Amino acid sequence: MGRWGRELGFSQIGVAGVDLSSAEPGLLQWLSNGFHGEMAYMAAHGVKRARPAELVPGTLSVITARMDYLPAGTSGEWQAVEWDRLRRADEGYVSMYARGRDYHKVLRSRLQKLCDRIAAEIGPFGHRAFTDSAPVLEVELATRSGQGWRGKHTLVLSREAGSMFFLGEIYVDLALPESPPVTAHCGSCAACIDVCPTGAIVAPHWLDARRCISYLTIEHPGPIPLELRPLIGNRVYGCDDCQLACPWNKYAQSSSLPDFDPREGFSGATLAALLSWDEAEFLRRTEGGPIRRIGHERWLRNVAVAAGNALRIADDAALRSALQARLTHPSELVREHVQWALAQHA
Repeated sequence: MGRWGRELGFSQIGVAGVDLSSAEPGLLQWLSNGFHGEMAYMAAHGVKRARPAELVPGTLSVITARMDYLPAGTSGEWQAVEWDRLRRADEGYVSMYARGRDYHKVLRSRLQKLCDRIAAEIGPFGHRAFTDSAPVLEVELATRSGQGWRGKHTLVLSREAGSMFFLGEIYVDLALPESPPVTAHCGSCAACIDVCPTGAIVAPHWLDARRCISYLTIEHPGPIPLELRPLIGNRVYGCDDCQLACPWNKYAQSSSLPDFDPREGFSGATLAALLSWDEAEFLRRTEGGPIRRIGHERWLRNVAVAAGNALRIADDAALRSALQARLTHPSELVREHVQWALAQHA
């Protein structure tokens, strides 16, 4: 199965059992703390995430898959390159995973092809594939199946590949031998906790999504809290800081697929240019990509915040002009963030 996975672009295949009961108390505590923010679906599903056989009746094992996503040709100094991008206040920073094709589409298609290969070998079997799209404890299943360990930033870490990878799962009605887990290797390192711009990693392995820039720029539907806006910098979709700071990511691997190569506009584009996209252009540029899911309104909200932070650093007539052109936008959410941004200009 590992060879089939590699042929399909996966870096590692593992198998986990379905008894995740030991993970339920932590999940319930996280929800009780309100760390899920406005992601109501997290609370709605509750412990169902930790019970694979309730989500897909008949599930006896979970096949897990890891797929690296750094673009082909990424240099060994990629972390330094990304830190430099974050210092360019007039450019919009898009998280590395989101610059290419939508990973949901890539992984789901290839997970299904893996299922087809297994069925060709053993005959028909019950299965259902997931990629960050259902109440699934992805990190828990990944760590139990040897994909890596849970880092202090809550992401899976691998000694061979850092954390720059996607995870996918196949729930199957087959009783498969489980893969052995690996030991944790974070030690006393707290680089991810220390570097988080908003202090969202409140303790090792505990993330308060309400303060996380990835949550605020993607999942959060309303106004970004005023006290957090200056901390967002030029990040317009997602945040990579905790991964950029992680020493293990010097081992991050490039993808063998072209799907994750960056598209034009999502690496190095000025904030003024990003603000100028009307909805038609936004939809055209984001077609088949993960950014489309937030919609044009949230996109403008995010870019406006980054623009305000840029104006606080240095005046930019083109950026002020691009913001002023959005003062008449029909969305109150957009107008409020644009007004805030313009007020940051000294």
